[in-house]
Amino acid sequence: MNKRHILFHLKEAREAIEQLASDLERAADYGFDEYRVDMQHVYHHLNTAWNGRDADEARATASAHQDFDAWRQFPKDLEIW
Repeated sequence: MNKRHILFHLKEAREAIEQLASDLERAADYGFDEYRVDMQHVYHHLNTAWNGRDADEARATASAHQDFDAWRQFPKDLEIW
């Protein structure tokens, strides 16, 4: 498990969630299009933290296009209840 990779993406997700919440509270003109983009950003980091959790440091740092696309997808091996 690559804790450094996971921690980076969880911190990025936390910042994205905090920004999203702040924008929802303060921006009267914040609409669905902004919300969709902001949620995609949050999920990108959460999904990458999970899907890339076993990548070695070199692979995680390189973040090849193939890994980027695969890791950002919603996890297929994580049961949500």
